[in-house]
Amino acid sequence: MLTVTQPILGIDIGGTNIRAGVMINNELQDIRSIETPSRESKEYILEVIADFISGYLDYDFFAIGIGIPGLIDTENGIVLNLSNIPSFTKVHLKDFLQNRFAKPVFINNDANCFTLGEYKFGSAQGYQHVVGITLGTGVGTGIIANGHLYCGRYCAAGEWCSVPYLEKDFEFYCSGKFFIRKFGKKPKSLFKKAALGDPEALKAFDEFGVHLGELIKNVLYVLAPQAIVLGGSIRKAYPFFKDSMFSSISRFKYPTVSSNLKVLISELDETAIHGAVALVDEFSVPVNSLL
Repeated sequence: MLTVTQPILGIDIGGTNIRAGVMINNELQDIRSIETPSRESKEYILEVIADFISGYLDYDFFAIGIGIPGLIDTENGIVLNLSNIPSFTKVHLKDFLQNRFAKPVFINNDANCFTLGEYKFGSAQGYQHVVGITLGTGVGTGIIANGHLYCGRYCAAGEWCSVPYLEKDFEFYCSGKFFIRKFGKKPKSLFKKAALGDPEALKAFDEFGVHLGELIKNVLYVLAPQAIVLGGSIRKAYPFFKDSMFSSISRFKYPTVSSNLKVLISELDETAIHGAVALVDEFSVPVNSLL
C-alpha cells in the first residue's frame, strides 16, 4: 500500500458534482462536495474550483491531484475537452491553480484515477498489470502496465467505450444506457427487482454480463492483464451478471490467459479521490519519501 504522510488534496471534478478530500496518514478526511456549475463560463468554473480548494488551506497540503473526465494534456495540465461541461475546452487548469496556490498540481482522466486508486490503495494492490473498468452512466477504463499508469497521448488510451461492438459500441451495451434503452428502466431499479427474483430484471443483468464479458475479452486480446477491477454503480449488481460474464470470457481464444484472470470488485470508498491523491506519487516525488 502507498503510504501518504504529508497532506495531499485530492479532487474529483465531474459534470454533476465536484468532490474533494485531504489524505493525511493514509486516511482520506474531510470529504466535501459541491454542485458543478456545468453551464457557466470556464472563468466562472475556475473560480468556483479555486474557492472550493481555498476551504482546505488550513490543512497546509503539499500538492493537489485532480481527476476529470475527458482528454487531458497531462504534461502541461490542460483540459482539452469535457463533454459534460461545454465551456471547459483548452483550459490551462494546472497553471491557473499553481499560480493561485503555489502548490504542485497533477491532472489526469477520472477513469485513470479510479484505476490508479485501486492499484495504490484498493483491491488491485499487488498486481503489476491491471485494467480498471467503471460501469455507470458510461464506461470508463484505465490501464496499469508494468506497475505504472499508462495514459497514452492526451489520456486517450483504453477508450473501449467507443470501440465498435455489434451495431453500436461497447458503451451502448456495457453501461446504464443498455438497461434504459432495452428494458426501459435504470439499472438501480432493476437491481432492486433482481434481488427479489424478478425474471425480467434477472434477464437484463444476464444479457448485460454477456456484453461485459465480450468487452473484457477485447481487453484481454490487447493487454492480457492479470486483473480487471470493476467500479461504478453497476458493480453492485455483480452477483446477477457474474455467471454470464464469465461464460463469455471462457470462450476467449487463449485459455491460459483467461483462466488466470482475476476479476475484482471495488470496495474502496471515494476511489477517484484516492486516485487523484496517488497522482502525486505516480508523477512526482514518491510520497513515501516526503518528510
